[in-house]
Amino acid sequence: MYALSFALLATLVTAAPQRAGQTAQQQTAQQQAAQVPQGISQAADGSTILDDTVEVNGLPIRFKIAAPADQFLAASGVPGAAATPANGTLGANVLLHGDGGQSFFDFPNQNLQASTMGVALLAPDPNLFWGGGAGLERTDGVAHAQAISDFITTTMPQLVAFNNAAVVFTGVSGGSLLMSGFFMPAQMQNFPNSAVELNCGALAPQVPFVDETVMQGLRVHYQSTQGELAELQDAIPQAIVAYEQLAAGQGLSAEQINALQTVDNTPEGGHCEFDGVDFVSGVQTMLTSYAAVMQGWGGVVQGLGAPSNGLVNTGVVGNEQLQFVAARKRAEGGMVVNRWAQGGDMEEEGVRLLACGRVSC
Repeated sequence: MYALSFALLATLVTAAPQRAGQTAQQQTAQQQAAQVPQGISQAADGSTILDDTVEVNGLPIRFKIAAPADQFLAASGVPGAAATPANGTLGANVLLHGDGGQSFFDFPNQNLQASTMGVALLAPDPNLFWGGGAGLERTDGVAHAQAISDFITTTMPQLVAFNNAAVVFTGVSGGSLLMSGFFMPAQMQNFPNSAVELNCGALAPQVPFVDETVMQGLRVHYQSTQGELAELQDAIPQAIVAYEQLAAGQGLSAEQINALQTVDNTPEGGHCEFDGVDFVSGVQTMLTSYAAVMQGWGGVVQGLGAPSNGLVNTGVVGNEQLQFVAARKRAEGGMVVNRWAQGGDMEEEGVRLLACGRVSC
C-alpha cells in the first residue's frame, strides 16, 4: 500500500504527450525506464531482489533491494518474508548509479558481501541524473539527497530488516557527484561511522556541512582512472582536498586521515573503466571487491586494470593531486551511459542528445 504500482507509473509515462512517430530513443531515459518491468527476481547469489517504486517527498524513487528472502518483512510482498522487527543484523550498501541509470539496472552490488545487502536507487529525474541538472551542476542535489536519506531511514524499515548503524554507500560517476557534493555534507550525520566509495567522480561540498564531526569516523575512498573525463580531472582532486581539510579540522592527524581517506587512479582506461576494458565491467570490478576496499579486507581489488597492482588504499595526504593523461573521448565526452535502454553503444542519436552540453560536447 506504500508503493506506487509500476503499472500506474507506466500508464502515466505512456500518457505523456509525444510527437507522432516518437521512438524509444526519443523518449527520456525516465520514460524508457518506466517500461522496464519491476517485481521480484533472484540475485546471482540466490538472494531475493525486490524491485519497486515508492514516493518519497513527492519524488518517485524506484529501488532494488537484494537480501535473503527471510530478511524481508511481510509488507514487502516477498514470498518467504519472515522478518518481524525492522532491526536486523545485515548492513546495507546503497548504490547511486551514474548518469543514464546503467548501474541501477546492472545492480553490481546485488550479492551479499561482508554481511551487507545490496540496495540500488534510481534517480527521479527525466535524464536519470542524480541531482538533476547537467555535468558538474546538480541543481536538484538538495532534494535528491534528502529523498535518499528519508528512503533509507523511513521506507526501508517497512520492507526489510537491516542494521541502520551499518549503512554504507557507493557512488558511480554522477551518483558520486550527488553523494560527495550534497549527501555527505547534508545527510551523513544520519549514518555515523559509515563508508562511501566514490567511483569515477567527486565534488567538494556544494552545501554547508550539517555536522563536521562525522569526518572523525567516515571512511572515504576515491577511485578513478588515468584517462578520466577532463572536468572530473579537476573536480576529483578538489573534493579530495576539501574532505581532507574537513577531517583535519576535526583534529585528525595525517596518519588518522590516511587510515580513513584513500585514493587510487592507477588503472589505464577511460571514465569508470577500472578494469581497463569497459564501463560496466569496470564498475562491477569495484563492487565485487567492495568489502576489500571499504570494510577492512586489505584494500586489494581483484581484476583492476594495468598497470595497477590492485592495491588501492593509498592515503590522501600528500597524494591529493592525481596524475592523469589526456581524457579519452567516449559518448562525445559525456558521462551518460544507458545501454540498458539502447541495447547498444552510446553513439546512437537518442543518447547523443542527452550527452551533449552535459560535460564536454
